[in-house]
Amino acid sequence: MATLRDLRSRIKGIASTQQITRAMKMVSAAKLRRATEAIVSARPYANKLSGLIGALFTEDDKLTNPFVMTREVKNELVVVITADRGLCGAFNTNIIKEATHYVDNLKKEGINPILYCVGKKGYDHFRKRDYNLSGNLTGLFNSLNFSYVSKILPGILKDYLAGQYDRVTLIYNEFKTVVSQKVVSAQFLPIPLEVEEGMSGDLFIFEPSQKEILNTLLPQYLETNIWKSLLDSNAAEFGARMTAMENATTNASEMISSLKLTYNKARQAAITKELLEVVSGANALKG
Repeated sequence: MATLRDLRSRIKGIASTQQITRAMKMVSAAKLRRATEAIVSARPYANKLSGLIGALFTEDDKLTNPFVMTREVKNELVVVITADRGLCGAFNTNIIKEATHYVDNLKKEGINPILYCVGKKGYDHFRKRDYNLSGNLTGLFNSLNFSYVSKILPGILKDYLAGQYDRVTLIYNEFKTVVSQKVVSAQFLPIPLEVEEGMSGDLFIFEPSQKEILNTLLPQYLETNIWKSLLDSNAAEFGARMTAMENATTNASEMISSLKLTYNKARQAAITKELLEVVSGANALKG
């Protein structure tokens, strides 16, 4: 049975941990607000650009343009976006499980999967196992900015156009709400064309030409898609960490209450025992 000193030490240790989890929750909440504003602002532009790109591709483009032309998939690049740090609940675990499941299915279909890891947690997991890694990028979520897109996209495009990959897929956490994140597996290349209603290219007169506009917007579309994935993952990470730290703080409070009750009971029992010993000694002396 734990002594009074042990119980006091445990209560003090849990209280110290609770201060840390409470502080981490507050920091995550402040960062979450900025991250949420960033992804909410980016989504309308990304969605509109996606619809516009779909409308600009002609039937001939779909057969000749390397960015939309489908081909037999022999090698597929899977870009896995995780966090650089832990203490965010099942955020990283869910991504890794989905990526592992996706890669295993590719192997069953006879497709050679190649991984590109964005975020330290995913990279640490897959590099220790038998997976083919083409590259990684870590440390970007400490100060996320648009310049990181230029460190990810050019290499992917170069290898894709060179025929090293026949398809590119992004796997990341999409931010829904503070307590809800959805794991998404989205095809990045070839571009999945989605024409927004009322956006058919036949309904417009283009100046300059339709092809010139397409060639100008295409790089922006690809950059925006990568950037949106990073923003989604960043906001989802802060939401998951805030929820995890809130739960940890609540659990610490419950543990402290339980330990204090045990401590008080043990202390009361010790005092009662001492009183009984005093009374017994006094009675013995009288006898």
